[in-house]
Amino acid sequence: MEGEQIGRLLRQAAEHAIRYRSELPSRPQRPLHGYTDALAAFDDPLPEAGDASNIVVDELAARAEPGLNVTTGARFFGWVIGGSHPVGVAADWMTSAWGQNAGNHHAMPSAAAAETVAARWLLELLDLPRESSVGFVTGATVANFVCLAAARGEVLRRVGWDVEANGLFGAPPISVLIGDDAHTTVFSALQFLGLGHDRLIRVATDSQGQMLSDDFVRRAADVRGPAIVILQAGQINTGGFDSFTKLVPAAREVGAWIHVDSAFGAWARACPIFKHFTEGLDACDSWATDGHKWLQTPYDCGYAIVRDSEAHRRAMTIAASYLPTAMEGERDPSHFVPELSRRARGFATWAIIRHLGREGIATMVERHCRVARLIADELRGENAIAVLNDVVLNQVLVRFGADEPAERGDELTRATIIRLQRDGVAFAGGAKWRGREVMRISVISWLIDDAAGKATAAAIISAWRGVRETSQD
Repeated sequence: MEGEQIGRLLRQAAEHAIRYRSELPSRPQRPLHGYTDALAAFDDPLPEAGDASNIVVDELAARAEPGLNVTTGARFFGWVIGGSHPVGVAADWMTSAWGQNAGNHHAMPSAAAAETVAARWLLELLDLPRESSVGFVTGATVANFVCLAAARGEVLRRVGWDVEANGLFGAPPISVLIGDDAHTTVFSALQFLGLGHDRLIRVATDSQGQMLSDDFVRRAADVRGPAIVILQAGQINTGGFDSFTKLVPAAREVGAWIHVDSAFGAWARACPIFKHFTEGLDACDSWATDGHKWLQTPYDCGYAIVRDSEAHRRAMTIAASYLPTAMEGERDPSHFVPELSRRARGFATWAIIRHLGREGIATMVERHCRVARLIADELRGENAIAVLNDVVLNQVLVRFGADEPAERGDELTRATIIRLQRDGVAFAGGAKWRGREVMRISVISWLIDDAAGKATAAAIISAWRGVRETSQD
């Protein structure tokens, strides 16, 4: 392909993307195709001869768009998914065009430099220990894995065991204390690391999914030897926070490494109004958080933040004869993540922070939390709708048929979610909380404002009324 052809092709792709974004407000806020229809749209025989590049791009857009969810729309509340801010998208487009492998600071200096500066900015925004190292990963799943790998290595090193060299065969056992309502990805990370997702010390939680301090202290008192404690900032259903000021000192008494799953809750520290929820969080040892949630970077982007950079390096460094050695003062990206071949996520992170700045990020977080309270207040005013959480942050947990027996309430809640999604005015999804069906509303896209919140609350109430009327016929 010649330069002019490449230019036409990239402009063609950009036009499809621009048109798609511009049409979002007027289309239903849900996929138009389910998986079966989407599979049928793509399921051709293996091509023997290739098609022209412009035809491929047009076909991809035509086949994919009906099966796309509206995660970049103003009324998407289905999961904690940021809206892929246009500045980040533009940076990500250029990242793809530049084709940089971010695994090497010597071969790809700009990618490494953008990560270095973006990492420093992140630590300032989240007010975490400035000596911490930051690994740019796919998301909180891998960020939890990386941080817990550093934790595993360090707590075993303290008792004379080199897990990086010798593995877990014959290693002293590690006690892991974790809340009953921790996110599933943390259990997965423990499984991947050979620590198991069942051989854990599970701590009881309150109605908001927050660890009970008394139960934690009681269980920690029996811990002997290497230990890891996993706390939570922003429970996925309620938005609740563990009490760091109470739990961190108790964890220190048993010599534990303290990790925090803070995929979105860490960003409360970027907003002065909500920072008090995270008091004491900076006294922990590692933190997992996402860029593609509240920072609005495009997928995928997460950050593994570790106070002890040497423990981080020991767990993650990839060495080979053909890889250059970092000089003093240089940051080698391959020291902090489990892969050499990876996307240069630092460019989009740098661009978003540069565009929004500290004030813009704080304002966005405050606005989303305000909209969450607005939606909750609107729903509380409707008969037989119950808001189950305290709405301390950006999550709203809702149940329908609150005046009905539990099983009937489950049916009505499922039916209301289905009807809301079918109506297409707004998108919210379902979950289970304390064994019962609920609607979970996550307010986190950069586009969401008070008007979107009011429209969404009205759509939910309308869906509920429709279900209620039908069920009474």
